[in-house]
Amino acid sequence: LIAHAGVTPVLIMTSYASMRSAIDAIKMGAAEYIAKPFDHNEMLAVIAKLIQLHEAKIPVVNSRTHKPLLDGSCQPIQDLIRQINKIASTDATVLILGESGTGKELAAKSIHQQSPRAASPMVCVNCAAIPETLIESELFGHEKGAFTGADTPRSGLIEAADGGTLFLDEIGELPLEAQARLLRFLQEGEIRRVGSVHAKRVNVRLIAATHRDLKTLAQEGRFREDLYYRLYVMELKMPALRERGEDIFELSQVFLKEQCSKHHVNLSFSPAAIQTMLQHAWPGNVRELQNSIERAVILAESSQITPELLGLNATQQHPKVDDTRTTASAQPTNAEHSLDDYFLKFVLENQHHMNETDLAKSLGVSRKCLWEKRQKLGIPRKSKTAHNP
Repeated sequence: LIAHAGVTPVLIMTSYASMRSAIDAIKMGAAEYIAKPFDHNEMLAVIAKLIQLHEAKIPVVNSRTHKPLLDGSCQPIQDLIRQINKIASTDATVLILGESGTGKELAAKSIHQQSPRAASPMVCVNCAAIPETLIESELFGHEKGAFTGADTPRSGLIEAADGGTLFLDEIGELPLEAQARLLRFLQEGEIRRVGSVHAKRVNVRLIAATHRDLKTLAQEGRFREDLYYRLYVMELKMPALRERGEDIFELSQVFLKEQCSKHHVNLSFSPAAIQTMLQHAWPGNVRELQNSIERAVILAESSQITPELLGLNATQQHPKVDDTRTTASAQPTNAEHSLDDYFLKFVLENQHHMNETDLAKSLGVSRKCLWEKRQKLGIPRKSKTAHNP
């Protein structure tokens, strides 16, 4: 019973009123213990106390105690997490912008997970994946006979999200007719199934995402301008992976650990693989990194993952300083080194012949990030009297 109760408190009532049985019951997870015969008022008082204690604990056990869906130490991600923490508790419509593969759906799930709607469903819809002829029926549902093949009435995805959150990914691909219906839903808080004359009220928070410039699409007549302004309440911008600097290393370690566990292997990155990942432009962003690592883990025949296994295109790399003195020293000497160790070693070895801009560019971080890392690791800047030999 206790194993299946979850967070519900369990009250044990027994005819065996011994101290040992009471201790055993508490050890097994019982919230309280009461012996027969008992007074009904006593039992009600115990139950009332358990309910009060249970309700007091509920706000504490929320989604923020779960593993965060978004993680990273770079400034853009930290700023994003702070924004999400602020808007999650509201019911405001959110528009998430960013390139494909940057984690827009993860951001949406993070908002839902931290919101008062977390216990209710979150329905995710990829607007680009649903045929144009079916999109209205999928979102709003339909009545029997609304169109050929509609043999039974069916609720839509918006109804399925009632009380929770609806995430519309790639909303820029939504046909204009469906946009008009969506606008009415946002304005009135109600939907009308295809083929129905009756409206139904629904309580849904909308989060939308796109990699397109909706304002430009609106100016071109391919997206409703009034819908754009309805969506543009709270805006989140997902940084591209190439803008996240040191997070590339951290994410690669997380993904490698996940894939090693999934495929029951024990692998590490070679120093060359780490260097290649840090320099790669990652046009496919986090999704490309994740897929590259999964492919490498599957194909690996030794204990280390090489750049070749990652299948990275050497031409798609960050611009770096053309200085042969930095190439060898930029590679970590041990794949087990943390990024801080690598950062410390690289800066100390190269700051005497590279300025701050070149150091930051070679490391794939901003000058601000370089300065923050110096402060964190206690790396002194080179003396102003120092000069190149």
